[in-house]
This record gives sequence, C-alpha cells and structure tokens, in this order.
Amino acid sequence: MAMNHIKMRSVVKEVIRVEGRRMFAAGGGKAKKGSKGGAAADAPKASTLSKEVKSTTVVGANILKDGVDPKILPDSEYPEWLWHLLDKRPALSELRRKNIETLPYEDLKRFVKLDNRARIKENNSMKAKN
Repeated sequence: MAMNHIKMRSVVKEVIRVEGRRMFAAGGGKAKKGSKGGAAADAPKASTLSKEVKSTTVVGANILKDGVDPKILPDSEYPEWLWHLLDKRPALSELRRKNIETLPYEDLKRFVKLDNRARIKENNSMKAKN
C-alpha cells in the first residue's frame, strides 16, 4: 500500500513537471516583415474546391484512407423516413393533454417512454433528498 502511494506521488510530480513547462511556437514569436498584427493570419482561407464539386459531393464525409467523398443523389434515391428525422415531436406535457385512447401508436409509444422517464427522475430526486 505504501509502495503504491510512493509510486503515485512520483507520477504526479512528473506530470506536474511536464505540464509546468512553457512551450513556444516555431519562429520564436517574431512578426513577419510588413505585417501589422495577427489580423491577416486570422482571416478565413478561400476554398480551393469548385462550386460544381461542392454541389455534387458531400465534402468531408469520407472516413476511409483510400476512399472518395460520396456523391449527392436525387431525393428519390433516399428512403422516405429520412425526410422526417427532423420533424417536431410532441412533448410530454402536450401528450398528457390529449386523450390517450385516441393517440396514434407512435405518439402512444413516445408518451409511455417519456412518462416512465419522468417518473424515474422524480423517484430518484425523492430518494436523493432523504
């Protein structure tokens, strides 16, 4: 037990020593001749991709080393459920105001899930207070 404490203390000291070092950027912080401040370096870079490539491919979606960015397909090529992913779904308070017997299956399933979640949170908060 004491040996582990001594090892841990030496590791902590080593981390503090490494973290406490100052690091400088390459170039020694010297400003380039003719430049006034860092405003020019902070300006956004112009895109090197053509507008045609931007409108036909999903730039940056490739995760493979040897792969290429996927092409954008026409809307008819994508599944129907994709277009409804960002639709607003009713909140628990709104579902509680409606008649449960008349709710569609998807809304009823959402009501049960949200109601269970709310009851669990309430039970947990009651246990935490005691």
